[in-house]
Amino acid sequence: MKFRDIAQQIIYKIINPFVRFLIKIGVRPNTITTIGLILNFLATIVFIYGGENANRSDLKYIGWGSGLILFAGLFDMLDGQVARLGNMSSRFGALYDSVLDRYSELIMFFGICYYLDAQHYFLSSMSAFIALIGSMMVSYTRARAEGLGIECKGGLMQRPERIVVIGASGMICGIVGGLTGGNHRIYLEWLPFEIFETITIFTLPICIVAILSNITAIKRLIHCKNVINSK
Repeated sequence: MKFRDIAQQIIYKIINPFVRFLIKIGVRPNTITTIGLILNFLATIVFIYGGENANRSDLKYIGWGSGLILFAGLFDMLDGQVARLGNMSSRFGALYDSVLDRYSELIMFFGICYYLDAQHYFLSSMSAFIALIGSMMVSYTRARAEGLGIECKGGLMQRPERIVVIGASGMICGIVGGLTGGNHRIYLEWLPFEIFETITIFTLPICIVAILSNITAIKRLIHCKNVINSK
């Protein structure tokens, strides 16, 4: 069993009592999915507000926005569990979940790109946009492959990993910035630029997501090609 599957099962054991409570009070999976989308909207509003009103040394908006992203990610797990344990799975529910997941991710990356560009981190903003492209292509490649009857799962940086990496790194960035009193930079005398600043805790993982998500999409495409050629 993969580490991802083990971690997922542990999380399910933790949240299942709450899932059963939601089922008991009559909460529908689509309602939970919708709440997740709303939370991503709120996260984007936080990033936009921070981009317009904060200075470069104020990283709390990254922390709060990323915290909302992680919280929204929890709802992404809850809706599926409520559907399964409550015997409320449906074809439309699966479609609704997939569509709102894409909207949530697009909205999330828009907020991050806006913040980074507004704070004059242009290259980091471009990395976030490339991460967005990779994220969409990972999902699209799987959906298109399954439409052709090809199972196309696996790979690094699937949606749960992307949410955890971006959300957790952003929260840590915000906390470190708050504890240290700003966005600090580290220089070496023989280099004309800084080698690290506090916001790198947030932007470096985004770069990693950008690289690995696109690699995953390409590997899925190659996998599908091999499956088709073998038939």
